[in-house]
Amino acid sequence: MDIYVGNLAYATNDEALRAAFEKYGTVASARVVTDRMTNRSKGFGFVEMQDESQAQAAIDALNGQLLDGRPIRVNESQSKPMGEGASRGPRRGGFGRRDFGDEGGERRSSFGNRRGFGGSRGGFGGPRRGGFSSRREDRGPSETRW
Repeated sequence: MDIYVGNLAYATNDEALRAAFEKYGTVASARVVTDRMTNRSKGFGFVEMQDESQAQAAIDALNGQLLDGRPIRVNESQSKPMGEGASRGPRRGGFGRRDFGDEGGERRSSFGNRRGFGGSRGGFGGPRRGGFSSRREDRGPSETRW
């Protein structure tokens, strides 16, 4: 059974988590989740115990108890729903979506308007202002090319 352990102290490591749960049975694995960039604990972890009755005994005994000076939250781990978190879609950075598909090549920000970052003040990704433009959509109806 997978067990979620929350509200861990930042100083709590894998060994301390394992030691707390080994009092109630055999621990297959114990892991404190850490941030990739800082390698600092995120304040929660997971413990895997093979025997269901031992795992339930550990949950009942340790929930709300102090571990490294903090009351921990212990319960059965819930699987992450497929609709949330697992597949959020592609992450886009930058100043807005640029779509050069069948929309005539116009630039649109992710908010659906024609302005990019910076609005009408000449920011990034917005329509061109002033000067010569060979793009038809950038010219007004009375402007000619030459």
